[in-house]
Amino acid sequence: MSITVLPGTALVIVPGVLLWAGSGTSWAAEPGAASALGLAFGMFCGAVGLALAGWTIVDFARRGRGTLAPWDPPVKLLVTGPYRYVRNPMIIGVALVLASEALLLHAAWIAAWAVIFFLINAAYIPKSEEPGLARRFGGDYQRYREYVPRWIPRLTPWRPRGEPH
Repeated sequence: MSITVLPGTALVIVPGVLLWAGSGTSWAAEPGAASALGLAFGMFCGAVGLALAGWTIVDFARRGRGTLAPWDPPVKLLVTGPYRYVRNPMIIGVALVLASEALLLHAAWIAAWAVIFFLINAAYIPKSEEPGLARRFGGDYQRYREYVPRWIPRLTPWRPRGEPH
């Protein structure tokens, strides 16, 4: 259950409420066919975002031995898969899915929510989440943070010292 509450709220409930509340306004979803480029880009963002968010959620459970829920966080620092390239692949995945929803539905309210969602996380993560990770994982997290960027992925995967290449 806790695996679906946060992403479900961000990806389904909030956009649904925004579509409902925005109906009849100039920011409402515009009916009609999307341009081929907008449709293709929206589908690409959605596919990449869902894959990235799904992969990281599964990694939380399998490798990190925890969940998205603050009361049951991973007990192991995740530095594999997409976490080798960027520290917050789950948030990036969710933001990509929100961008996809906005593009495919022509919904300015969802586009605005995507920006707000990202900005909230851009403020929250360095102020709350990262200090908590530093306390829980100590030097391992500090080293990881030195080499892996928060938002813009590395071009090559980071490997912790002592790990075979």
